[in-house]
Amino acid sequence: MTVFADERLLFEPAAPERDAVPLIFAFPNDYTVGITSLGYQVVWATFASRSDVDVSRLFTDIAEPLPSNPELMGFSVSWELDYVNIFKLLEQLGIPLRSCDRTPAHPLVFGGGPVLTGNPEPFADFFDIILAGDGEVVLNPFLDAYQEVRDQTRSAQLKRLAQVPGIYIPSLYHVTYRDAEGAIESITPIDPDIPAIVAKQTYRGNTLSQSTVVTQHAAWENIFMVEVVRSCPEMCRFCLASYLALPFRAASLEESLMPAIAQGLTVTNRVGLLGASVTQHPEFEALLTYLNQPKYDDIRLSIASVRTNTVTEALARSLTQRGTKSLTIAIESGSEKVRQIVNKKLTNDEIRQAATHAKAGGLKGLKLYGMAGVPGEDLSDLEATAKLLIELKRLGPRLTFGCSTFVPKAHTPFQWFGVNPEAEKRLSQLQKQLRPQGIEFRPESYSWSVIQTLISRGDRRLAPLLELVRDYGDSLGSYKRAFKTLRRQLPPLDYYVHQNWAIDQVLPWHHLQGPLPDETLKKHLFNSGVTLNGGQY
Repeated sequence: MTVFADERLLFEPAAPERDAVPLIFAFPNDYTVGITSLGYQVVWATFASRSDVDVSRLFTDIAEPLPSNPELMGFSVSWELDYVNIFKLLEQLGIPLRSCDRTPAHPLVFGGGPVLTGNPEPFADFFDIILAGDGEVVLNPFLDAYQEVRDQTRSAQLKRLAQVPGIYIPSLYHVTYRDAEGAIESITPIDPDIPAIVAKQTYRGNTLSQSTVVTQHAAWENIFMVEVVRSCPEMCRFCLASYLALPFRAASLEESLMPAIAQGLTVTNRVGLLGASVTQHPEFEALLTYLNQPKYDDIRLSIASVRTNTVTEALARSLTQRGTKSLTIAIESGSEKVRQIVNKKLTNDEIRQAATHAKAGGLKGLKLYGMAGVPGEDLSDLEATAKLLIELKRLGPRLTFGCSTFVPKAHTPFQWFGVNPEAEKRLSQLQKQLRPQGIEFRPESYSWSVIQTLISRGDRRLAPLLELVRDYGDSLGSYKRAFKTLRRQLPPLDYYVHQNWAIDQVLPWHHLQGPLPDETLKKHLFNSGVTLNGGQY
């Protein structure tokens, strides 16, 4: 089809062998969104580079020719509510939604990506296999192990795959609860040969991801993306992108970044530097010098997000000269106290300086991001945020402030906290203070934050609820309606979303080990200075 024909590949796909494994690799959204995902691109290229795999891509609006009898079907999941599209794609192919209803005639359904690596439990009944960790270290062992048991029974295949580090087979673990509406009692493997703990696998090399395809049909048209850093050295206590991806790694400038950019510029003049904190690459100034060569004068440069105290006038000028009109910075709050709580090592003076440098360097806009409802926050902290932003409007370029509600995430020190029920009012308070001052205020939907929290803290009892909601619609009211329908079969919405959980409680992801053990996360929580349920840790 034309969309696929317009792709410019930056790798050489292998010719599939006659008996190659037929595999469908899906992104549960449309092509424009999916092909813009660097993770999806890299995983697809890994499959396509193996001659023992015959991979076909599937999106909600378009697909390559699909095999009639796929043996494996995978999903890259980077947004929680895309689960509805997973259901649709499975049904279109005649594959039962629940793994327990599938037969040998159906493919093994696997999934990966940040949503499933963080907490796969709400989706556990829908996946045969979860790949927990970095694709560089889990994909090839997964395929190699499958080749070993390709001709065996489904049960034997799953038991063998469960032995591969980073591969989680949900059906091989039994979850017990104190009662239908209570906390989890235990999570144990159903067989002594199955690992009790599945550890997220971490790639520790210094060559990170880069685009494998460039296309005009991507959401970021014709962009070549290169991952500059992975994780973040700041370790803000709420941040899944930092904690789940630990340790902080920087791509080698000479061995990775420079060759990657040079290759990308053979097919496009638009480069995107990706990472949670791109400017904290130890050789970022050298990278900027490399990009400032006269031969690269015509390139358009985009940077995902920068550390506030690394914004210099020279950086702003360089970005301006390369087509960037605005800079994105996460300040979290205008309150020094709140930033100390979340471990955001940043002062108000550094924020002011960044705004001044951005304007002096010619940038037209400054996009700041923050949160409301952070544990330990009070109304005076919101006042401090409004005061700082009003001051920044006078100092810097056109100001936009995006503000979300704090959402607890698995494998972070704040995983035990619930959402502050006052957060919606606090977003409204900020709006009343900022918009009359000419500041563009963009609050994230509080309802969406509640849904996101439900999924990020959910357990397996949510499976029937997710099936119901797809028929009701994706509004918060639909979720509340589903909870009412399933009353007494699972805990109430408040349990998952607003309750602070006990520090010794068995969490839904108790058997899934992230980069840091819970004891370390508890120490980081203690260092925040906020207490949980008024108790001690």
